[in-house]
Amino acid sequence: MASISAIKPSDVERPVLDLSGDALRAGIQVMVKGAEEHGGIERYVDALKLKSSMFQQAMDDIGNLELEAFMGLCTFMATVRRRIGPWLNEDAFADVREGLAKLFDHEQPVDSRIEVFCAGFPNDKKHRWVRDLATEMMHNVEPERYPLMNRWVWDAKANTGVLREIWHGENVDHITIPVGDGYGTYLMLREELSQFLSENGFFRDILQYVDILCAQVYAQYICEQGGSYLRTDFSAPEDPMQHTRRLLGLDGVRPGSGRTRLKSIDGEAFVIDDTPLLNQAKTNANS
Repeated sequence: MASISAIKPSDVERPVLDLSGDALRAGIQVMVKGAEEHGGIERYVDALKLKSSMFQQAMDDIGNLELEAFMGLCTFMATVRRRIGPWLNEDAFADVREGLAKLFDHEQPVDSRIEVFCAGFPNDKKHRWVRDLATEMMHNVEPERYPLMNRWVWDAKANTGVLREIWHGENVDHITIPVGDGYGTYLMLREELSQFLSENGFFRDILQYVDILCAQVYAQYICEQGGSYLRTDFSAPEDPMQHTRRLLGLDGVRPGSGRTRLKSIDGEAFVIDDTPLLNQAKTNANS
């Protein structure tokens, strides 16, 4: 990995975000209550920590990242895993690996690095997922430095995402929110949500709770009025927390089968052995 950056989050300009306290309180209530049936919200926190450990272990030496390990990571990126199939071969992956190395060149501005990474893929609607690949990799490897920056958190061009669902104002569905979707916006959103969670009784694992809250807010949107591409990625579940788990990539491997939600170029599900990576991640998480 590259050395610690001279460009720190504290140096990044942040926009003013006008968020709705009522919407956030409602999201927290649904988040906590919905998780009760699955062992409590703490299980989601632990799962996110384990997921991050897996990414950190796999990306410890980017130059020698193997395709099999990368495929294992892809299973935990919901908006990526069904579309990345054409790049899951040794020839194409060599370019992806080179792009990932540049993505973690900390001396360059975050938004510029994401733009350069995306430029390595076709620039069309079918490849919108590439930005999510970049931001997922960054967030899961260095969650303190990089907040969640997926399109479902905020997509300024489409005027959709978590930010709109928690924006304060009348007729929010009929206005264009004047906020960009650069690094500073996501940093500011995380700071605002962290403060709100702290004021409402959450004092530990704030980074993970911010992620879960964001996913829960957008999961509720999917349940109510999900768009066409969302219905492709997130078919109708039994409960909103299923969408939450999918958005967070916590449903990547089907228990007991090794069968994943990662799709090959012909649409078949990959079967991979994540056991070594998973065991190492558990060791790191518990150390």
